[in-house]
Amino acid sequence: MTEDTSHLNPSKLGTKEYWDTAYETEIKNYADNGDIGEIWFDESSQTRIIKWLKKHKISKDSSIIDLGTGNGAMLLELFDEDFTNLTGCDYSEKSIELAKQIASDKDCDCITYKVIDLLSDNVTSLGTFKICHDKGTFDAIGLMEDSAVKKEIYVKNVWNLIEDNGLFIITSCNFCEEELEKSFHDYFEKFEVIPSQTFQFGGKVGKTTTSVCFKKKTL
Repeated sequence: MTEDTSHLNPSKLGTKEYWDTAYETEIKNYADNGDIGEIWFDESSQTRIIKWLKKHKISKDSSIIDLGTGNGAMLLELFDEDFTNLTGCDYSEKSIELAKQIASDKDCDCITYKVIDLLSDNVTSLGTFKICHDKGTFDAIGLMEDSAVKKEIYVKNVWNLIEDNGLFIITSCNFCEEELEKSFHDYFEKFEVIPSQTFQFGGKVGKTTTSVCFKKKTL
């Protein structure tokens, strides 16, 4: 594995306890007022990914898994665009409880949700997929204790989840394109950078998030 130099300080955002508590609150809010909760990096980030999938004529029955699915918002958007083979996974039982309830209320019967830790040895029990999608999960792993080791485990496990010639699409707010490419280099090759919103400050142009599509390498 290429040496990882993109270290972040550990944070509560890298703990399961934080996310269990957050989703327990969102479950109550959803029951009280129908609010599905936060959409990580806002809806525009999801829209850009789906627009990219349609541009590249990804078949609507392609198997797609959303890694660290949270409330399942990304999969709901894919469902609304007529994608039919959808799976979401998360290590928070409360996340999956919320996502299942929302999907049921919206009659999204083609979405499967599973509780699993993406750093565990039994990730392959999920099967394999044409497309793996990550919006913020790699970021959260980067905020864990011993993040360098855990990021290596994650990269290898994602590789095992993807079919030959499959794609891995990641959106990050913590890591730039070069850092993502370095982290995934041993198992993936960069296929395309997906355009992200930009901002200008002090005469310089920057991006709030980075989205990259990688293709699985044959090892």
